[in-house]
Amino acid sequence: MKRLATGVPGLDVVLGGGLEPGSVTVLAGAPGTGKTILAQQMCFANATLEHRSVYYTTLSEPHSKLVRHLDPFDFFAPESLGPQVEYLHLGDLIRDDRPGRMGPLVDEVARKTMDEHPVLVVIDSAKALRDFTGERELRMAFYDLTSRLAHTDAALLLLGEYTPSEMAAGVEFSLADTIIHLAYEPREPIDRRWLRVVKMRGTHHLEGKHTFRISPIGFEVFPRIETLDTGPAQEVSGRIPSGIPGLDDLMGGGIGAGEATVILGPSGVGKTIGGLRFVAEGIAQNERCLYVTFQDTADQLVKMAATFGWDLGAALEKEHLVVHHVPLGELDLDLLAARIREQLAGGPVHRVVIDSLAEMVFASRESDRFPAYARSLTGIIRAAGATLLITSETTTLGPSPEPIGGVTFLFHNVILLRYIEMNSFTGRALNIVKMRNSDHSKDVCCFTIGADGLTVRNPLESVTGVLGWSALRTPTVTS
Repeated sequence: MKRLATGVPGLDVVLGGGLEPGSVTVLAGAPGTGKTILAQQMCFANATLEHRSVYYTTLSEPHSKLVRHLDPFDFFAPESLGPQVEYLHLGDLIRDDRPGRMGPLVDEVARKTMDEHPVLVVIDSAKALRDFTGERELRMAFYDLTSRLAHTDAALLLLGEYTPSEMAAGVEFSLADTIIHLAYEPREPIDRRWLRVVKMRGTHHLEGKHTFRISPIGFEVFPRIETLDTGPAQEVSGRIPSGIPGLDDLMGGGIGAGEATVILGPSGVGKTIGGLRFVAEGIAQNERCLYVTFQDTADQLVKMAATFGWDLGAALEKEHLVVHHVPLGELDLDLLAARIREQLAGGPVHRVVIDSLAEMVFASRESDRFPAYARSLTGIIRAAGATLLITSETTTLGPSPEPIGGVTFLFHNVILLRYIEMNSFTGRALNIVKMRNSDHSKDVCCFTIGADGLTVRNPLESVTGVLGWSALRTPTVTS
């Protein structure tokens, strides 16, 4: 089926390829959700000298104000105004009190569309027409308009500040081929904008809420990864070295290629150092690596690694290493997934480190969603043939609970780091909690952080309670 690409990054993925020529789409949402920007971006993206875009206004903002607000956006091309993107006002056709006033409006839009063959026709705001006529006349007008434009190749967009109850009962929505609901969701630390395709005839669209952002490049949509087909994981085999002395021996030769590993541990125990060592080892093996961080910047990570003799700065310059720093105040799960997908699509990535899981859970605000999100993110990374190492925070004192989000089951390997108290001395302990389909050491080993980074040493003997509980002991029998 022929589709009209919207020209909006990510939106065509959600729509299953774009809009169908001759179709009717309603963009519905509260004031300030981005309907007008989205519609105008689509106009400028599709208009040509042969097939222009026509933007009709009813009683919305003056044209001069609409155009002035487009100045900050990259998609805005002032030279296209008139020859390619035409703004027209319909208000004069509906201001008087004569009955049947919708007829001239429908005739004008239909005539221009039939005569000039535009690629896109927008009416902003379609809901405002309700203020000038009754429900019966409006229903007939919309039916007449959509029927006549269905025989053209122009896609019709109807914009309006519709409430959920109006979306459920309005004639516009029963006649529409596609309904896109835009919303603005206040929350801390950052608000969220999302859209949902409520209805789309004849197309397999992506369901659910999809984050979008309005930035200088315009409207960007970030499809939620749970709805994307990641495809099968690439066939990779063998084991890869972690770079951490002593750890590979405990794991039977190293981490399985293409597997997902989580390192659990309290703050300061050495999780980030372990992640940096994993990346440094990959670079030494001539592998391209991606490090996703929510706290430390790229410069901070380079300096931290340099204290252990690992030169990550040179790898950054050669693009053997990509550090994607996301400040916690800007973290959005769908945006993060999109950026990771871009890096994976940009060339072979062998190792991925995400530091850490706790920030991602905090950013999600959707506890019911997070397990499915984490599964999909892991699947995308594995589908690219990369090996994933992710860190996760636990409590400093007492037993180590399940990580926030309860997603340990998603990982092939689980490594637990702990502080331990031995004869008034605070040390560190490591043990392999889980390795799927692989034998591994069951020992609890001490480890140290020195000039070379994290080093796993000898097993601890005659120590119990390291995992947060004490084993039952057989009482000593006395005669």
